[in-house]
Parts: sequence; C-alpha cells; structure tokens
Amino acid sequence: MKRIGIILIYLFFWSALDSEAQTAHKYLRKGDARYKNERLPEAEEQYRKALEQKNTPKGQYNLGNTVYRQQRYEEAISRYEEATTTAKEPDVKARAFHNLGNAYFQSQQYDKSVEAYKDALRISPADQQTKLNLAQAQAMLQQQQQQQQQQQQQQQQDQEQQQDQEQSQPPPQEQDPQSPQDQESAPQEPQQDEREQNEPEEETPQDLSRQEAEELLKIMEDEEKRVQEKMRKAKAKPTKSKKDW
Repeated sequence: MKRIGIILIYLFFWSALDSEAQTAHKYLRKGDARYKNERLPEAEEQYRKALEQKNTPKGQYNLGNTVYRQQRYEEAISRYEEATTTAKEPDVKARAFHNLGNAYFQSQQYDKSVEAYKDALRISPADQQTKLNLAQAQAMLQQQQQQQQQQQQQQQQDQEQQQDQEQSQPPPQEQDPQSPQDQESAPQEPQQDEREQNEPEEETPQDLSRQEAEELLKIMEDEEKRVQEKMRKAKAKPTKSKKDW
C-alpha cells in the first residue's frame, strides 16, 4: 500500500508540473501573438504570467525583448542575463547575448556591450549582424574613453590654474569689523592745522625786574639798527634787468 501511495504522489507531482508547463506555454503563445501585433504592454503581461508558472530561458528572453522595445533597458539587461545563464540551446544563448549587447549599448555601457557581443560570437562565429554591432560598440567605447580622458585633463588643468591663482594672491588684511551704516554716519573729528599740531604750548609770561627790562630794551634797539643798516645798503646797489631772448 505504501508503495502504491508513493507512486500516486509522484504521478500527481509530475502531472502538476506538466499542467504548469502547459499553462506557461499557453501564456507564452499569447504573449508572442501580442508582441507581433505591437501590443507590447499586453505581451509583457502574458510573459510575466508565463514566468510565474514556470521560469524558462525563453520566457526571460521574450520578456526582455518586450521591455527593451519599451526602452526600459535596465530591466531588459537583467532578463537577458537570466536567459544567458539558464539557456541550454546554443541558439537561444547566442541570441540572448546578442540582445544583451544591444541593451548595454543603449545604456551607453559600451565596455559591457563589447563583451556581450564577443560572448555571442563565441557561440555563433558566423553571425554577421553581431560582428557589425561589435564594431560599432568598439568605436563608441573608444570615443567614450577619449572624452573621459579629455575631461580628466581639463579638470586637472582647472585645478592647477586655481592653485596658481590662490598662491599668487596676497593674503587678505585683517580689519576691525565695522558696519557700513556706522562707517557712513560716524562724524569725523576736524583735523587741526599742521602748524598748531607741531607748535609747543605757550608758557605763561612772568614779571621782569627793572634791570632785566632795560637790558632787553637795549638788545631790541641794537637789533633794529642793524636791520635798518642792511636795508639802506640793499637800496644803494644797482638792480639787474632780465634779458629777453
């Protein structure tokens, strides 16, 4: 009895798997029909249902094509990668690598695109379309690398120029902080006359004795006589006239 029970369990298990496979295949066929008619969202829905029933390389590949056509390249990359790792048929694997290269190319990941095309050619060396795509991806990769190199050189030059400017500029002078309002409205003290600034303070005169006063008066009279004598001699000398040229 136990043996019969085990056999029945196996039969039920395999029948369930077969039923899921049939259902998945049915969804795949519906998805293919909608894909051919450009009804991409409906095709995507059918392919997702097929994968829920059974995860197959063909289901991943077809769903990848559908989301690729809708320009959702990141998801397409993940679907193609899944197909390349699970596919056993060389033809399916080669096509998955080819389309993986296309998705990387559209995402401007040209280095990964080149590697995907090479993987496709290892499986199918005679595929001319893959060879053309590989050549285009290699050209774009070279152009991208040159642009990146130029950007790095430009950034390095900008940094060097900035450093040179910083080194050539004198350090800023420190000043006491003062608001513009205070600077404009603060009254300035009037400047003193330069003569007044340099002259010493006058001393208070003191009373002189009679003898000191007489001596001072005699000195002043003598000085006055000498001044008048000089003036008299100066008037007696002839003056020179300027000569016109």
